[in-house]
Amino acid sequence: MSDPARTHYFVTRRIGIDAGHRIMQHGSKCRHIHGHRYEVEATCRALRVHQGGEQDGMVLDFGFLKQEMMDVIDACCDHGFIAQAEDTALLEMFVPEGRDLSVWLAPLAAAVKADGFALTTDTRLGTKLYLLPTAPTAEELARHWYLRLRQRVAERSDGLAVLDRIRVWETPNCWAEYGE
Repeated sequence: MSDPARTHYFVTRRIGIDAGHRIMQHGSKCRHIHGHRYEVEATCRALRVHQGGEQDGMVLDFGFLKQEMMDVIDACCDHGFIAQAEDTALLEMFVPEGRDLSVWLAPLAAAVKADGFALTTDTRLGTKLYLLPTAPTAEELARHWYLRLRQRVAERSDGLAVLDRIRVWETPNCWAEYGE
């Protein structure tokens, strides 16, 4: 028999994005520039559902969770390139024409250090570039998006729900997950 004090509700929302990346230190083919159709799942948990109000009977409205995921993940990364801020060989391809790499990269690196990421479209082709302090592996993306979404879930659920985990599908057969 289950312990009611440990019983939880779980809700999950999935979105898909297309993004390029490379793992600069990888010993095999992932060191090359390539892309994925990422599927990202956010799972929230709560001990109870809302009683009354707009989210009556819900842990967190699926529409609210989708909106937060779209703001944090889709708007920043879909149809963009995700890179490690230290991958200067790769980043040389993104530097706008006639600009110095170190000058262009300095404010982006400062944002990565301060905020854990940087987003810019000030690139050679005007494409989205999302920089991380770590290699953009599925594991690190799961952790990064978890940390960015955690507080938003708490706020959108009026403190009722917590973000349990983020699962990042890199292929239909491979996923990584992060939760606390």
